[in-house]
Amino acid sequence: MTGGPALSGDQLRAALDALTDGVQPAPDAYQRVRREWRRRERRRRRIVATLMAVLFVCADVVGLWALNQADDRPHVIFNDPAPSQRQPPAIDTP
Repeated sequence: MTGGPALSGDQLRAALDALTDGVQPAPDAYQRVRREWRRRERRRRRIVATLMAVLFVCADVVGLWALNQADDRPHVIFNDPAPSQRQPPAIDTP
């Protein structure tokens, strides 16, 4: 069995060559596939643009709703005296 793999490779090549000889592509196959690809690409872009618009609108609505829920009184986020009102730190001397 010295020529086994080479022989089966040659047989496979011959079988595939015989198979491809019987295949005749349609004359407009490339144009048809290209139109289909472009259609899918346009659809994908439209879907992404729509999702981005919906996300933007939802974020705006949530932000406006949150602002509308706020009280009229001011909220203190950081309650630290101004630098001029701070007391200097005490220095311990031994």
